[in-house]
Amino acid sequence: MKFASLGSGSEGNALLISAASGTTSTTVMLDCGFGIRETEHRLARLGLAATALSGIIVTHEHQDHVGGVFKFARRHHIPVWLSFGTYQAVRADCKGVTIHFCRDGDRLAIGDLQLSPFTVPHDAREPIQYLATDGQFKLGVLTDAGQSTPHLVRALGGCDALMLECNHDRQMLAESAYPASLKQRIGGAYGHLSNEASAQILAALDQSRLRKVVGAHLSSKNNTEALAREALHSALNLDRTEVMIACQTEGFDWIGLRD
Repeated sequence: MKFASLGSGSEGNALLISAASGTTSTTVMLDCGFGIRETEHRLARLGLAATALSGIIVTHEHQDHVGGVFKFARRHHIPVWLSFGTYQAVRADCKGVTIHFCRDGDRLAIGDLQLSPFTVPHDAREPIQYLATDGQFKLGVLTDAGQSTPHLVRALGGCDALMLECNHDRQMLAESAYPASLKQRIGGAYGHLSNEASAQILAALDQSRLRKVVGAHLSSKNNTEALAREALHSALNLDRTEVMIACQTEGFDWIGLRD
């Protein structure tokens, strides 16, 4: 099992998750906030063509996550999974695309992968994040959540790898030129996770299997890689866990999960 990012941030998000078993392999894309050509270019950088994708899985309807989903899916005949609430927000864009609904508690079997959606607090219609497994390894994904909940902490425990939002540094956001309403939205209970909040979530998780943590969805104006990395390191129980930071322009290359 392995995963890679096409880019992570307010200008666009897309994560690839791949697994193989014997002669078969499965790759899905979690969100797609880039245009068709840009997505194809970023896939090629990771050695993939659109035809290699078995599906696109959507977290919520904000444009940096869903902006390119339906045009790309329609062009390349790729099925899309999303919550019904998200569908209600984007239904006008879904014509000509094969749609599957999912919700918290479901188990999505897509080839060699199984994905489990779980609800998160965010200012969208029915936002969900995902746990992915090939039956041996587990990858947890948590971006676009305003706060921790017992439910998401339970969902993410025992992962081998974790992609965790570190959107902003609270002091940088407070001192930024953003209007007060935007600051309140970002830092609120249904906004985005601060470095401190992400560290608190990480510290609360079962880290017994954790080998990789990737800080994701960093604000270009209200955070730095150094601050996000420091916060994540402070919450780790084991020295063997590696911390990385996802980039908006480059994402990150394939990360393999193995014993």
